[in-house]
This record gives sequence, structure tokens and C-alpha cells, in this order.
Amino acid sequence: MAKALRLLDSKPLLWALLALPAAHIVYRFVTEALWPDELVAPTGEWAARLIILALMLTPLSMLLPRARLVRWLLRRRRAFGVAAFGYTLLHLGFYVAEMETLTNILAEIRALGIWTGWAAFALMLPLAITSNDAALRALKRGWKKLHRLAYPAAALTLVHWISVHNAPVEALAHFAPLALLEGYRLVRFLSTSTERKFA
Repeated sequence: MAKALRLLDSKPLLWALLALPAAHIVYRFVTEALWPDELVAPTGEWAARLIILALMLTPLSMLLPRARLVRWLLRRRRAFGVAAFGYTLLHLGFYVAEMETLTNILAEIRALGIWTGWAAFALMLPLAITSNDAALRALKRGWKKLHRLAYPAAALTLVHWISVHNAPVEALAHFAPLALLEGYRLVRFLSTSTERKFA
């Protein structure tokens, strides 16, 4: 495990691995002459998976503080977030290609499954723009507050997934680990606050 993690310390290799699903999707689009609507779902699912992974890492590090793999993943959390936004852009690109015209897009924008997707994208956009060291230094404490927008973005992504694909079981199965870990984090916070109050 340690040797594998050292090998993955190469940033280009990490980004290549994160890009593999996207490369496969684009390859299929080009070589199999697929319609854009056939690739909207898989790109969206990869975006959701990476959002979930990025958000899971803090509570997971609290649960498993000595796990080397978790610590390694935590140090690369921003990369997973940026990759999630990249898949979101690909998802959006295939959706726009499927809809063909702005009129068609606007005609369904009030639907729950559609506006939640656009709202999630709007929340993720400033996070992607500020996911760099320069923004971290410039925003200081405000950076962490801004990046808490990832949580409502994830919630909107869940509603979007359930509504568009009518697949609550699949969507909830993906988000269940995050919900459980955040539940653990909340219980731990409340118990710690109670201990401090009565100490």
C-alpha cells in the first residue's frame, strides 16, 4: 500500500487516473456514434461519485485517524473536487447537446430534476474557480466558509439524480456512505460540545 501511494504521489498520474472514465466516455461517444443523451447519465454519476468522495474524507479521517490511505486521500481532496466539476462540465455539455436549442432548455428548466442540476452547477462553479493555492491565500478564513457550499451542492445533486432518472435506490445507495459519515461527525461534535459544557 505504501509503495502504491508513493507512486500515486505524482500529480500527473493522479490526474490521469481521474480522467480515465472521462476518456473512456469520450472515446465511446466518438467511436460508437452514441447520442449525447446516452452519455448524460454516466458523466453525471461520475461527478456525483467524486463529490461524495471529496466530502467523505473529513469525517472518515475523524473515524480512522491513523489510516494512511485516508490521510493520503485527504491531502488530495481539492483534486477530487476539481475533477467532480470537470465531470459536471462534461455532463452539462452532453445535456446541452441533447437539448439542441436554448428554447428547449428553458422549456424544462422549472422541472425539479432540471433546476436542481443547474443550481448544483452554480454552487460548484465558485468552488472550482477558487480551488487553488492563490485563492486559498487571498480568501484566508473565507475560503473554508465558501467551500461549505459543497454540501448544498451535494444535496441538490442527490435530488437531481433521483428526479431525473427516477432511481431513488441507486442514488441513495451512492450517497448513503456520506450520510452515515456525516451522521457520525454530527454525533461526535454534539458529544464533544456536551462534555465541554459540563466539564
